[in-house]
Amino acid sequence: MRRLITVGSVKGAPGVTTTVLALAAVWPDRADHGVRPVVVEADVSGGDLAVRFGCPHTPGLLDVATSARQEQPGSLLAAATDLPFGVRVVASPAGSGACGEAVRLVAGPGQRVLRGDESDRGTVLLDMGRIGDDASGVVEAAEAVVLVSRGGADALAHAYAHFSEAGSRVEQYVLAVVGPCPYAEGEITATLGVSRVIFLPWDPKTADVLAGRARSALRTRGWRASRLMAAAGAAARQLSGTDEVVVTKGLSGDLAGLGAVPPPCGHLRRAAGLAPKESES
Repeated sequence: MRRLITVGSVKGAPGVTTTVLALAAVWPDRADHGVRPVVVEADVSGGDLAVRFGCPHTPGLLDVATSARQEQPGSLLAAATDLPFGVRVVASPAGSGACGEAVRLVAGPGQRVLRGDESDRGTVLLDMGRIGDDASGVVEAAEAVVLVSRGGADALAHAYAHFSEAGSRVEQYVLAVVGPCPYAEGEITATLGVSRVIFLPWDPKTADVLAGRARSALRTRGWRASRLMAAAGAAARQLSGTDEVVVTKGLSGDLAGLGAVPPPCGHLRRAAGLAPKESES
């Protein structure tokens, strides 16, 4: 079955859709047996991708919701379309009228359409917009919840309040801080109570491509990749479980290789909130 990862915010417009598309664009090839992820617009206020990229919203989210009512639901991939930079999306129309009910169905019985059968592989990235009660079912069922926030104290205060209300489910959360942030990762994890933090730099040129405002090549690999795509790639490797643990040379590296001590850097260290914040974030 496919795994579910929800992406959303609790206040404002910090760049949820840009974050989702960036993650999908750089999703590791070795993850999910090489199956590309699918982005599903599941925002109760309506979708943006159909207008931004001139792609149809049908088949799309409304068809997935309709399928969820049937005894034999259809295929999620049958409702997907490709954006110019190769990301598969299930789009939804603008406006909250039909989308609100569709999201509620997808968050409930529609989860079986999202996850597919036992033989289905891949990851569904749900663009929730602002996370609300309508999507509580799919948030609780998700393997990870990426909460997107700006890096100022006011924005992080709202994230803190949300994490406090999440209780034990806070372990599912990853905080994605977009743009400038004066706080290091360790300080954020210790103060907010979330164990995983990723930093996504402010990158207007790449954001314009992901928003359909610019028609240039989206470099996702190698030294020509933008700062945003490089940071999103590191985040995607963490979320997909394909992040490589780097073991240093010397005694600590040798002991880590034998399993005697945990490696001094890599995924375990980042997850514990001990790695310093990168200066470019």
